[in-house]
Amino acid sequence: MKYMATYDLMETMRNTNQWLGATAKSMASYPMFSLVPNPALQWLGAWGEVTERTFERIVAKPDWGLHSFTCADGRDHLINVETVLKRPFGDLIHFNVAGREPLKRKILLVAPMSGHYATLLRSTVRSLMRDAEVYITDWHNARDIPVSEGKFDIEDYTLYLVDFMRELGSDLHVIAVCQPAPLTLAATAYLAEQDPDAQPRSLTLIGGPIDPNANATDVTDFGHRVTMGQLQETAIQRVGFKHKGVGRKVYPGLLQLTSFMSMNSDRHSKAFSDQIMRVAQGEAGDHDAHNRFYDEYLAVMDMPAEFYLSTVERIFKNGEIARNEFVVDGHKIDIGAITTVAVKTVEGAKDDISAPGQCIAALDLCTGLPDSKKASHVEPDAGHYGIFAGRSWRDNIRPLVLEFIDANCDAPNAKQAVRPVAKKPANKNTAAK
Repeated sequence: MKYMATYDLMETMRNTNQWLGATAKSMASYPMFSLVPNPALQWLGAWGEVTERTFERIVAKPDWGLHSFTCADGRDHLINVETVLKRPFGDLIHFNVAGREPLKRKILLVAPMSGHYATLLRSTVRSLMRDAEVYITDWHNARDIPVSEGKFDIEDYTLYLVDFMRELGSDLHVIAVCQPAPLTLAATAYLAEQDPDAQPRSLTLIGGPIDPNANATDVTDFGHRVTMGQLQETAIQRVGFKHKGVGRKVYPGLLQLTSFMSMNSDRHSKAFSDQIMRVAQGEAGDHDAHNRFYDEYLAVMDMPAEFYLSTVERIFKNGEIARNEFVVDGHKIDIGAITTVAVKTVEGAKDDISAPGQCIAALDLCTGLPDSKKASHVEPDAGHYGIFAGRSWRDNIRPLVLEFIDANCDAPNAKQAVRPVAKKPANKNTAAK
């Protein structure tokens, strides 16, 4: 019961802060106070507005906000978010541009299950829709999944990816962002061994901890320092009675958010104090830069406890992917079995979450892959977020990824596969030696 009581206590604190913010905002805007303007009341109202919005957004799943798209014909086409495959812990969805002929490129974006919703990749999706049919993994909030649906650990996650790839067919290009990179690599190797005809054409791994020990960060240090018993006692709680997943063990989103913000507490504190002053002075807007960022950043989801614990233990502590000893459903996966899927890694030179060296380790594991099918890129001056969103992604990384996809778009057994271009590295940032 203590795990459930703690969960409900945290939700009560969040609800109370939201109520306090709403109360302060309402009180400060009471018409009678307008007779005698008071800067203190303006500040109180601004504090209430920012506080209410902040604590309200924590429990709201953001909308994709992708409504229409201007295609090459100059017309605006509506975007329909369609569910291709529905599963208890996550769906496969497609951004279907209505009235547009299906494009040749077909891309599956594997979104992280690391506290935020898949909508964190909204800008990535938008940037790719112009040139490809885009699909994405839409993971569900664990608090809304009944206990009767069973467990969900990293092996289940990997098998979900296998099913998604099979569903989309072999003319597929997969891009995994951050946390799912090692499991997407494992899923590809699983298909290489079990169902070669269902393998994708290419795999792009962006800022993922393939070998966390290749370059230590605060994240990897934490993974080695804390014991599994400590994590079980301090990070895991049971969902309260308010939600469908009552009784399910989770790593709560509220607890994750506290951890996220503590890593850069000074910057976040300044951002909120500055926003309060802007609201008080009438300079803030509903969709200003602060709200656009924090509406997404603050929206967190509960993670299944078994997924979080198995990730820490098997990926970070034991390094099962890095040592090529990962087992899924009793089958030991051999990453060296990947022989036809082109693999590219992307890293940010200033990434302090998955530092340079951690992701490119995937290429050394692909022992059965020729050098012409391997490529890597390190983006100068880019941090973790910048390598899949923002200017670095739009101007530099995205063109390289699309170039890599086009260089490896043919089926392995097609005649075009022997073209000279296929014998060369996909781009100048090749990892081949």
